[in-house]
Amino acid sequence: MIRIFLVDDHPIVRDGIRSLLEREAAVQVVGTAGNGQELLDQLPDTPTDLVLIDVNMPVMDGYETTLRLREEYPEVRILALSMLIEELYIGRMLDAGASGYLLKSTGKDEIIHAIRMVMDGKLFLCSEIGLGMLRKVLDWNANVTPASAVRSQLLSKREMEVLQLIAEGLTNAEIADQLFTSKRTVETHRQNILEKTQAKNTAALVKIALADGLIK
Repeated sequence: MIRIFLVDDHPIVRDGIRSLLEREAAVQVVGTAGNGQELLDQLPDTPTDLVLIDVNMPVMDGYETTLRLREEYPEVRILALSMLIEELYIGRMLDAGASGYLLKSTGKDEIIHAIRMVMDGKLFLCSEIGLGMLRKVLDWNANVTPASAVRSQLLSKREMEVLQLIAEGLTNAEIADQLFTSKRTVETHRQNILEKTQAKNTAALVKIALADGLIK
């Protein structure tokens, strides 16, 4: 039997969750509280395995309560249940010592599954949070431009021509003759290319250019 203590400042939410959990034979709701201080006042006389706790509450919120629980009742598991979906709140609760984070929109089956996972010593994030984080990661990856593409975009058409001739071993004077420009202009192009590619010297420049496919 898993003994659960519910902590939420909204009586309707507490009653709803309690009603939901009491339908499970393996779960027993041993107490309820409207904030963290009420929980800590009752906990010495209420044997508890897991605290299902809201994050945003008056008097003592879920974050401060979790810190106190980890210090005073390290054997008690903590599972956050909140409407707050921002990563800041999720991260703070997990850092404080919570073993999982659920949204109040989470279905009954997933809540029960989360309770069992946390009691087994595992971490748990509800599927809505997990999918939201995955979407952000995928969007970030889609928007990240490879360094090679960035370097090719930084170089002008003329700089790309100069880069190709540098790789072929031509001197500045020879490049100037081939491109019908001055040696000083070629030197300026060479310096700009080194700065844009962050290459330390010509050998490093050619190596980068070959790796990035900037030259043949």
